[in-house]
Amino acid sequence: MKHKLPVKAGSLLSVQIDMKRSNSLDALRGFAILAMVLSSSIAFGILPDWMYHAQTPPPSHKFNPELPGITWVDLVFPFFLFSMGAAIPLALHTKKKVLGGLVQRFILLIFFAVFTLHTRNLGFISIGAFVLLCFLFIRVESWIPKIIALATAVTFLICKGVDIYKSDIIILVLANMAFFGGITWWLTAKQPLLRLGVLPFIAAVFLAAETPGSWAEIIYNWSPLPWMYKFYYLKYLFIILPGTFAGEWLLLSVPEIPAWDKRKWMMIAAGAFLLVIVNVVCLFSRQVVLNLALSVLIGTFMLVMATKVQAWRNYLQAGVYLLWLGLCFDCTQGGIKKDPSNYSYYFVTGGLAFLTVLGFMVLEYYGYCKRIIGYLAINGRNPMVAYVAGNLLLLPLLKLTGAIDLLSAMEHNVWLGVLRGLVFTGIVSLITIFFVQRKWYWKT
Repeated sequence: MKHKLPVKAGSLLSVQIDMKRSNSLDALRGFAILAMVLSSSIAFGILPDWMYHAQTPPPSHKFNPELPGITWVDLVFPFFLFSMGAAIPLALHTKKKVLGGLVQRFILLIFFAVFTLHTRNLGFISIGAFVLLCFLFIRVESWIPKIIALATAVTFLICKGVDIYKSDIIILVLANMAFFGGITWWLTAKQPLLRLGVLPFIAAVFLAAETPGSWAEIIYNWSPLPWMYKFYYLKYLFIILPGTFAGEWLLLSVPEIPAWDKRKWMMIAAGAFLLVIVNVVCLFSRQVVLNLALSVLIGTFMLVMATKVQAWRNYLQAGVYLLWLGLCFDCTQGGIKKDPSNYSYYFVTGGLAFLTVLGFMVLEYYGYCKRIIGYLAINGRNPMVAYVAGNLLLLPLLKLTGAIDLLSAMEHNVWLGVLRGLVFTGIVSLITIFFVQRKWYWKT
């Protein structure tokens, strides 16, 4: 069954969307990547606290690990991780050579993390680096351009004096999650409960590693290549592995839903988005009792309302369960925190990710918010381009042309500071859409 977005020919959203590649999942990824760009491009130091990471409040943005709570910015990374986890079964369930592909992806993402960090703020060199990445990651029939691009990039890093211990930490974590999440799913594809059983053992190692001299401490600290892997990164499997279930459920067909159920599911979709807003607002303001009460009330209402559409009920039940579990953990480890991340953070954000995807699925099925979902989905189809286009293409062009002065002038006013981020993010989005419309996808 295919659904296509009915949009005007020639518009930015005139890209056909096949339900075999979920619009809802791409929309979640698109939201995450655009929000990531926005959060890093708004003016710093002058906006309200909730416009930044909860642990780096303005005006100094000095990291304070004692501050509990989350903001919308703190949802960005886990939402992206969740979408990565959901994409694992979608990408691997028909492949035969899984292990080799996972190793290749891991190595290329590690290279991507090192290379992109060492080519920032270098003017024409940054733009050249972006072009090299195009040749390296866009799929073409001939391997010659890829070999030349890779050789050129490696030569540059060697001549520049690369420090392999300096890399983009976000991409480094994603590389580890793509590999270990993919391996775990591959080994447990037919035994999903065993997949969940991996998580308590990881939690046990983290807990036991606090005991000096224990074998768990040795495992936790051991790494053959510390610049590539640390056991510490495996904590994000608490988001990745639940996400794999979302991907498996996307492979389930959605039966024709009776017309009288439409109102129920639209109310559930509204409740899903409402839970996201309520939790961000209340957890940031530390209204934890009120938030727990509202989350239980709204979640229970949604569960009672849900009809027997198993593909959707799975998302609802998993989302509500993880959210409630995470809110219980909010009473531990000093409250929910992104840095250092804790169990409350993993479960709450994982639950909210399930609910957000569910909301997108319901809206898409009934034909609402088509342009918004379609716009987010298009951006979500090429996340690697969206992630580096700002640093390696847009910023160098702005600096070389002097247009950066216009953005810099917007840093001293609250509203202009937000507009600055929106303009920058909008241009990055246009670049991403340009690549998608030409099917120039960056793939590892």
